[in-house]
Amino acid sequence: MIHRARRALLALAAGAAAGCAATAAPEDGAAVAALAPGGRLRACINLGNPVLARRGTDADLPTGVSVDLASELARQLRVGLELVVVDAALRAVQTVAAGDADIGFFAVDPLRAARIHFSAPYLLIEGAYLVRADSPLTDDTEVDRTGARVVVGRGSAYDLYLSRELKAAQLLRVPTSQEVVDRFVAERADVAAGVRQQLQADAVRLGGLRLLPGRFMRIEQAMGVAAARGAAAQARLDAFVEWAKAGGFVAAALARHGIAGAAVAPPA
Repeated sequence: MIHRARRALLALAAGAAAGCAATAAPEDGAAVAALAPGGRLRACINLGNPVLARRGTDADLPTGVSVDLASELARQLRVGLELVVVDAALRAVQTVAAGDADIGFFAVDPLRAARIHFSAPYLLIEGAYLVRADSPLTDDTEVDRTGARVVVGRGSAYDLYLSRELKAAQLLRVPTSQEVVDRFVAERADVAAGVRQQLQADAVRLGGLRLLPGRFMRIEQAMGVAAARGAAAQARLDAFVEWAKAGGFVAAALARHGIAGAAVAPPA
């Protein structure tokens, strides 16, 4: 069953707010109809990854890189924008795959590809491990051992990845990525796994925690549409992402929102 998402309707996507003066070419009507068949672009925004989106001053209007990208795409398509706000990656996948949103922002993973067409990545971020300050673990290669308990957000990119890669450690899944570190502390688990920036913020908030050096995975962040939406929608989304990288839009969004530790992906 699809999680009931919060929705916020913007009368018109504001390209000026995204700080980009580039002018889009006239749109192919087939692409507009494929991406925004209801006359507005419904973008699923996942608050589970703070690199991409966070709660704004108005709880129904999040802010972040993914919101800027959705706004600019709607501006180029010359349609209104509706934000469909969820709190977990799994719910974002479900929402877009079911047709309850037109586009979404996802970490690329082969298990999701059956339902979602991914653009090339627009952003590269890191998956990291967090442990208590007195943990004997000093390196990410030491995590996969018998008896170790690793807390992850259910259905997240790192849950999917670690489900394939870890052979001895046990995964403890919590509903959303925001809950990972609090549950890790409460359960006295061995490791918390997630996006580096979220773990860093939680370590500062709680104290007595430290990140293991390095990364256990590189996470490729892409835009996506339901695979059933068709070639016209896929091609237009692919072209938009390449434009956003090459024209400096993604880099400007990262700077505007103060996001450190993430890199613009190379051209496809």
